[in-house]
Amino acid sequence: MLLELAKILDSALLETREVERLTAKVPDLKLDDAYRIQDEGIKFRLARGEKLIGLKMGLTSKAKREQMNLSSPVYGVLTDRMQQRDGEVFSLKGKIHPKIEPEIAFIIGKRELRGRVTAQQALEACSGICAAMEILDSRFVGFKYFSLPDVVADNSSSAYFVLSSKVHDPGKFDLASLAKLQMSMEVDGKPVQTAFSSEISGNPVNSIVQLCEILDSRGLVLPAGSIVLAGAATQAVQLVAGMKVCLRVPTLGEVSLVVA
Repeated sequence: MLLELAKILDSALLETREVERLTAKVPDLKLDDAYRIQDEGIKFRLARGEKLIGLKMGLTSKAKREQMNLSSPVYGVLTDRMQQRDGEVFSLKGKIHPKIEPEIAFIIGKRELRGRVTAQQALEACSGICAAMEILDSRFVGFKYFSLPDVVADNSSSAYFVLSSKVHDPGKFDLASLAKLQMSMEVDGKPVQTAFSSEISGNPVNSIVQLCEILDSRGLVLPAGSIVLAGAATQAVQLVAGMKVCLRVPTLGEVSLVVA
């Protein structure tokens, strides 16, 4: 059954169409099964030539959980086909209902993280930190009214992401400073979402800690070399053709996309 549900979502991705939430078909779908559906969906992507490059945390901010009427953080998988270049044109062709949100990204470049780790251990494993934006795109009708298992099965709405071309040495930061980053996402030069990085799990580094806990519960590790998107600091903004979206984080710099 889980494989069949994964095929439904994969077909929706390939055909750029919405489908009913999985829990409409399987009301008692469990979170563990949802992660297994996510795993199967990633296998389909890998079979088409995509490569794993990282993971993203979702539902890390109170504002985002309230927007989606969901309760706890989850993770999704990032592949090389999802990454966009800073400042490039992003086409809405082939997208269902994409939304964008401001994030902080970490490069886990020094060593893998296994089991339960502290925030300091997570930071010490990083080789880079930068501003980032994630583009979400749910395959479910209307991008609303679904459960936590639905979200996870849909790879936590992972679609695309863009990292700032400027990546910083983590040695320049401590845990306290990483909780105080000012984040302003602008559309056509006007701020539309602003927040401090403390809106991301209290501190964006905590998202790595939470991710490791979830992975450990599934018998998995966070591989060295992984990109980790820490989660959104604010609610997501719907993408519309013609807009220019820019995230400014004074300590980290900026990252942008033009929507076509």
